[in-house]
Amino acid sequence: MERDILFLLPPGFEDNKRREFCPECAEIWGVLSYFPAIKEALDIRYQPIEKPRGDIVAMLGDENQNCPTLVLAKGVDAGPHAMIGEVNGYRFLDNARDIAKYFAHRYGTPFPRGS
Repeated sequence: MERDILFLLPPGFEDNKRREFCPECAEIWGVLSYFPAIKEALDIRYQPIEKPRGDIVAMLGDENQNCPTLVLAKGVDAGPHAMIGEVNGYRFLDNARDIAKYFAHRYGTPFPRGS
């Protein structure tokens, strides 16, 4: 795996009998809109709201289906700032703030406030 893989829910989906969006996924899209070069470096894969979320499960198992999730490319230095999980030989970040901290470490963007 050469690029980091970013798993997101789509910008709008049907759940709870209405249209919704994921606030954490929207936060990551905000970061990507501030720093579009990061977007070009990622393999972005949308997942359905329904579980199981096949692509994530195939890599990280049933217990790790959160979106957003960033699966790190092999051998990438994740830095000291983010809480990294590891399963099936994959290292991953499963929340918007840790993903943003990783982007700051790897790409030199600002850190999220309060981190």
